[in-house]
Amino acid sequence: MKLIYPAVFYPFSDGSGGYVVEFPDLPGCVTEGKDLEEAFEMAEEAAGGWVLDELERDASIPKASEYKDILPGENGEINMVLLDMAVITEKYGEKAVRKNVTIPAWLNTFAERKNINFSQVLQEALLTRAYRKK
Repeated sequence: MKLIYPAVFYPFSDGSGGYVVEFPDLPGCVTEGKDLEEAFEMAEEAAGGWVLDELERDASIPKASEYKDILPGENGEINMVLLDMAVITEKYGEKAVRKNVTIPAWLNTFAERKNINFSQVLQEALLTRAYRKK
């Protein structure tokens, strides 16, 4: 599942080139970076961790605001940040449980021939289905 959230980037007041990043839709999700590249990397990591924590607590994920509805503070600039939850979950997810599933034999053979990762596909499908129903 991929999510896109608006983030507001505020330049450091000391003119050093760094940024503070806030996510209006993710309460308390704030990070920073010494330059724009690092600020984007940190923003993806912070927001991804925030969303992953919500998923692991079985809490709802906030819907992203429309770009036009975000009103940044002084010197703030809005950027959209993409979260690839499959990558974030694989990298940072702590909890794992084993599930047995039943699928048709032909589908199993087909998927194995295509080297499809069954766990990854199931995780992506479950996240997509859960997010659509909220």
